[in-house]
Amino acid sequence: MATVLYITVNPKAEEESFSLSVGREFVNAYREANPNDEVIELDLYKTNIPLIDPDVFSGWGKLQSGAAFDALSSEEQAKVARLNELADQFVAADKYVFVTPMWNLSYPPLLKAYIDAFCVAGKTFRYTEQGPQGLMGGKKALHIQARGGFYSEGPAADFEFGDRYLRAILAFVGITDTTTLAIEGMAAQPDNAGRIKEDAIVKAQELAKTFN
Repeated sequence: MATVLYITVNPKAEEESFSLSVGREFVNAYREANPNDEVIELDLYKTNIPLIDPDVFSGWGKLQSGAAFDALSSEEQAKVARLNELADQFVAADKYVFVTPMWNLSYPPLLKAYIDAFCVAGKTFRYTEQGPQGLMGGKKALHIQARGGFYSEGPAADFEFGDRYLRAILAFVGITDTTTLAIEGMAAQPDNAGRIKEDAIVKAQELAKTFN
């Protein structure tokens, strides 16, 4: 049995979002094809993700200096403990599905906060004399991303940073088996938005059958 983290980062209702609608079709098809796997749904807009702030730095500093966890302030304890929970949950999973819209050439800021939570030296990567080394090898990921314009090729491709950064950070922690399903052009071609969505749903359902 495999554990899949289904990570969404979109404040819209599912039926109002291209990315979430396609993502839901993927999850439904995946569950049908893999009934014994566990799918954990993580809506980042409904998840407590502490930002790395003065409390976190202070708490980490105290722990690195040898202080007991009880020596941290209540704010430091709560934030450091929660970040540890998120990192441990990420490490424990076998597969990852990220569902995002493209916002201002990237993705919503909550995803960066989540990335900061799981990029932890000693857990998802380590430093060596040869440089950083990912510790998450053998796992795989899928990124379902909705883009209003066309960014897969041509000059506009240089301005797509969300998928490129996500793939880079996943490779940094050792996850190099990553697939991207881009749903794009709905704003550029509004008359074709329905067809674009339906085509993406078909692709998502097919991907779900081979995401193993």
